[in-house]
Amino acid sequence: MSQSTPAKSTVQSNPLFALGKERLELIGKHAEPLMQGYLQGHIEESVFSPQALQKLIDSRVLFYPDEQESLTLKPIVNELIASLTQDERKRQINSDVGEHLDQIHTRVQSLQAARQKGDYAASEHHIQLLTERVHDMTGQFGDAIESLWHRLNTEFGFVSSLDDKILEIELAQRQLRRILDGFKIINFDDLIQLAGSDGTLRKLLVSQLQARISEHSGSLLEVQKRLVLLMARFRHQQDRALLINRMSAFLRQHPNFQIGDYANRSQVPKVINQAHGLHSKAFIALDRSQDSYALAELARAIPRDEEADSHSETQTDGFAVTLQNLVATEQKQLAKDVEDFFIQVIDGTEAISGVDYLAEQELTWDPEIWLFQIVAEYEGLPQQNKQSFMLEKDSAQHSRFNQLHIIKDVKVGMRFFGDFQAVG
Repeated sequence: MSQSTPAKSTVQSNPLFALGKERLELIGKHAEPLMQGYLQGHIEESVFSPQALQKLIDSRVLFYPDEQESLTLKPIVNELIASLTQDERKRQINSDVGEHLDQIHTRVQSLQAARQKGDYAASEHHIQLLTERVHDMTGQFGDAIESLWHRLNTEFGFVSSLDDKILEIELAQRQLRRILDGFKIINFDDLIQLAGSDGTLRKLLVSQLQARISEHSGSLLEVQKRLVLLMARFRHQQDRALLINRMSAFLRQHPNFQIGDYANRSQVPKVINQAHGLHSKAFIALDRSQDSYALAELARAIPRDEEADSHSETQTDGFAVTLQNLVATEQKQLAKDVEDFFIQVIDGTEAISGVDYLAEQELTWDPEIWLFQIVAEYEGLPQQNKQSFMLEKDSAQHSRFNQLHIIKDVKVGMRFFGDFQAVG
């Protein structure tokens, strides 16, 4: 009690205290006509005495917007009543972010100047004001988004006309765009540069502000989704209502109109028949032998893709063979030639050189590939059959610096041939 009394006397000695108390009492004294003027949009001058009216004008509670217009409440009083009564329709969404950012820049400069002078008390004061300014800016975004949510959940449901619902959504979308424009004004690169290496400023102007803006952006995105869904739903209802209204007007103008049986008409109006004609499916009857010649003619008449033909690697008997099929065919031919080579070994009485056989048979295989295939075929034989053959490799060391041996030729023979020894 001993500490609160001096503080109270200090506050009351402030000249703003007496002036503010007088203005609030004046508003409270004329609360009823002021509230009627708030709801009606204009003030009835006749309810005030001339002295009271002049006092309200001098106190910046009422004013004449123009000589031609009637008395009305000051915008600041209007906004105060809207905020106190949570009247979302008249609450102003102040997203003038530029002014807040200018104030933040000015306040940071004042803070830095106070720190340079070593004025600790002034620095603390500037920090407090700067924090309030940042919170005010993010709080206004929050109030604006809360106002949009409130309108989504209450206002749109109580609007009587469908056209009014659409106008309300369009108004909400314009408010949403203004908030998004406010987000775009905030440049975090500038704020990072403004905060510099000061940890307190970086936390206040960057990390906390970015977290709040991200939170508001997520909430605003949900509002935008709801608005789009509602607009689509109302537009659909509006189209159906317009169609019914015009049909009703047409029937009133043509009371004897009889709806035709369009399903049995061969020629239906284009406005009704919007679908394309359907073609029933047809398949080729391959089981009808009498049509085989006609089907063959049709198959030959099918145009071929010239580009695809030009990219074909080779053709055999008029059929294009892809590169993969060509490789498989060559691989089969190579395996067959090696198999013939082993048959020649079995039928012969001596070991046969792979290189000599390649030259004698005038085969076009590359010698290296040919020898590799013979060795692979020999190694791939079952163990029981493999013991019947003996394979000798004619190889030479490629370099004296390593153990690499290059196979120049192989000789394959049956195991009962003389001194021939398998070395593979």
